[in-house]
Amino acid sequence: MRLLLIVIFSTILLGMIWVTTAASLERNLFTAGAELMADGWFRATLADAYFGFITFFVWVAYRETSWLPRLLWLVAILLLGNIAMAIYMLIRLIRCNPEWPVYSLLLRPEHFGAFETGRSVPLTPVSDR
Repeated sequence: MRLLLIVIFSTILLGMIWVTTAASLERNLFTAGAELMADGWFRATLADAYFGFITFFVWVAYRETSWLPRLLWLVAILLLGNIAMAIYMLIRLIRCNPEWPVYSLLLRPEHFGAFETGRSVPLTPVSDR
């Protein structure tokens, strides 16, 4: 499953780089944005994309343990969108111990020890930070 996810996020990354490069060669981002902003469907699609970016960032903010990486990933996600999100997932997948279950990617680093020792992660709520 880990290898499949690496292939999926690599494909997303390469696809987004390709389509972004092609669009950039065709027309300037700011020129296109000024023209497209009048279209209601463009605004709706843009809002949908950015709400998706914020949703992904909420998980990143939970997953990262210090403010600097959180801030840097927020800026990267808001500026690069799915390119940054695919890079984040590839970093997490590559750094993940292949013997851990894939769902360990969703957890904070301090929960990883439970997988190494075979202990289960407590299901009781953790205090808010």
